[in-house]
This record gives sequence, C-alpha cells and structure tokens, in this order.
Amino acid sequence: MAFNGVKVFSATKAREREDLGEIITRWLRANQGIRIVDKVVTQSSDREFHCLTITLFYQRDAADRD
Repeated sequence: MAFNGVKVFSATKAREREDLGEIITRWLRANQGIRIVDKVVTQSSDREFHCLTITLFYQRDAADRD
C-alpha cells in the first residue's frame, strides 16, 4: 500500500456524525485526482461524547500534485 496523502475526517456531535458521509463525498468529488488506497474507521467515546473518525490514505498522481 503506497500512499502520499492522508485526510482525516472527525465528528463528535450527533448531527456532525450524520453529515460525515456527505462531507467525505464532497471532498472526494473536489479531489478527483486521487485514488483511495486504504481507510481506517475509528470510534471512541467517553461518558458524554462519541467521536467518529474516518482516515483516508490516498495516492495522488504526480501530474496532480501542487
């Protein structure tokens, strides 16, 4: 798994967690020059907060780099 970029999406509030899929979809559409090579979904919580984190590892073509 070779990657040259990482993007982390995280949400703690219920509404933010519900919207996380759409937020990721918008980011993917705005960054069409990448290929997702791996992902990690992490959920953590304490007595008050529940955190959902989605980490995307991606490969960006050399032609698409800044």
